[in-house]
Amino acid sequence: MADSQSSAAPCTPHVPPPTPPTPHPMANPGYGKRSAPAQLPRDNRDFAHLPAREASIAAYIDRLPEGSDISVKTLAKHLPYGQCALRTALNRLQDAGHLRRGSECVANDEVLLWVTRTFFSRTARDDEWWAAFSRGDVPAEQPRRPTRSRAFALLAALGRTVPALTLSAADCAALEPQVGEWFERGATEAELLHALTDGLPAPIHHAPALVRRRLADKMPPERVAPAPRRTVLRTLECSECRSPGSAEALTGGRCRPCRGEAVATPSGPDGAVPSNGVRERMKDVRAGLARRSVTPRRTGCP
Repeated sequence: MADSQSSAAPCTPHVPPPTPPTPHPMANPGYGKRSAPAQLPRDNRDFAHLPAREASIAAYIDRLPEGSDISVKTLAKHLPYGQCALRTALNRLQDAGHLRRGSECVANDEVLLWVTRTFFSRTARDDEWWAAFSRGDVPAEQPRRPTRSRAFALLAALGRTVPALTLSAADCAALEPQVGEWFERGATEAELLHALTDGLPAPIHHAPALVRRRLADKMPPERVAPAPRRTVLRTLECSECRSPGSAEALTGGRCRPCRGEAVATPSGPDGAVPSNGVRERMKDVRAGLARRSVTPRRTGCP
């Protein structure tokens, strides 16, 4: 009896289920991460030029949604780095052109409100690009590799919707300018597909000729020009002392004093007394007044 009990299989210990990771918190409304516009598609080489720590932090921030809290304290709770290491890493991301801190004016019907922004760009930018961004004038991006146009891609995928309209590469290249003109006039892909696939005859003897004829006959009118772009009120600030300044003065995201450069003292107009010499000048003026002789007033007849 005792032997049978001793040979029994031991009980399997209870293992609690793993705790799901805590989702990254969002910042207060109007604050937090803001992605820079006109970025290139994600690629495995996006942060290959950075050290391993900075690359992992940049990849983590890049995948966070808009408005996420990316302060040093919050990042330290979700990444295996301390606050000092994170602060250094964020400054290096700024030096590499992936991050800028600043303020932006958010307007509504009642108030103009300046809010703090942390702008993040997966694509590394230089100081000239960030200066244009602060003015609301974002330069166009050059594609990293040759890609087909939006018009060519729509024509190439037309056969997936209607197999009878399958086109060759040469047909897509020949019809590409017509589809591009549709897009220039404001047409959407859904409108194009409807115009090319609605009420098709049966059978279709020559798909390229049919598509060319429909693109020409159903060409939409030119759309009304959109409203003029609103003026962007945005400023950047030094990452060290938080002093606001123009983007041209914040090379690498830092002002001249924080970069260790001397700042010239304004000379003022001709004849102006420097601020550090006002006291000495006033002493000289008072001394001159005290030395002036006073002529006594004569009385009586001459």
